[in-house]
Amino acid sequence: MNHTRTFLLIAAMTALFMGVGFLIGGAGGMAIAFAIACAMNLFAYWNSDKMVLRMYGARQIGPDEAPEFYRLVERLAGNAGLPMPKVFIMENDQPNAFATGRNPANAAVAATTGLLRILSHEEIAGVMAHELAHVKNRDTLTMTVTATLAGAIGMLANFAMFFRPGGDNRGPGMIGSIAIMILAPLAAMLVQMAISRSREYEADRVGAEIAGQPLSLASALEKLHRGAAAIPNQAAENNPATAHLFIVNPLHGRGADNLFSTHPSMANRVARLHAMANGEPVARRRVRGPWG
Repeated sequence: MNHTRTFLLIAAMTALFMGVGFLIGGAGGMAIAFAIACAMNLFAYWNSDKMVLRMYGARQIGPDEAPEFYRLVERLAGNAGLPMPKVFIMENDQPNAFATGRNPANAAVAATTGLLRILSHEEIAGVMAHELAHVKNRDTLTMTVTATLAGAIGMLANFAMFFRPGGDNRGPGMIGSIAIMILAPLAAMLVQMAISRSREYEADRVGAEIAGQPLSLASALEKLHRGAAAIPNQAAENNPATAHLFIVNPLHGRGADNLFSTHPSMANRVARLHAMANGEPVARRRVRGPWG
């Protein structure tokens, strides 16, 4: 899915938000919904990176702390033609990583201590290249906006129950209110899933190009998938709306978490990387670091 289709899906989600506002409150409700969407997206644009890093207790590091990891990110950022992002480590046994930030000049990448323990140098390079691909493609902003809109649609849909048809037939009515409450968040979730899954595939592809080794990323993804399934991430379970940020799904599927995964099938991701390696579409250059 290219950037144009992603833009169209975001536009569809915004239109859905405004449409729910129209069903609830007519033209005035639609205008209010549009204003709320703009305000929420503006807030998310400036503050989402700080909020999510604080949420996961991420600690920023410099070249003197975890120097091997820091220098690896620095080399990969150079390969990608990106400014050096801020680098964070999360004290969490679940092996995982994410990127955040409103643009490449204000980006941050974060990895858990669990990831740094179980992956090889080349596998860590593949993972961090994947995260830098998200930065390069500006997916961090895209996914923040979609998550904000999806949450706002759910909130607005809940308001529908407070509106009842009166003498002037205003409001969606009881049946309409129930339909809005169920269908609007579901539609928003499906659009968010489509955007998130497509961006993960693209980040795998671009990340493999940045690191130069698709098979290392494939191996890392398999290890992370097994590790995330075995080790809970309580912060993510408490904030499931942020699950799409991670390279692999951090949730254990309690309740309805697993019904609508924002991540594509791990088997499909690994298969695509193996096909990429077999087709030799990228240079097989080794990302050298202080320890290899």
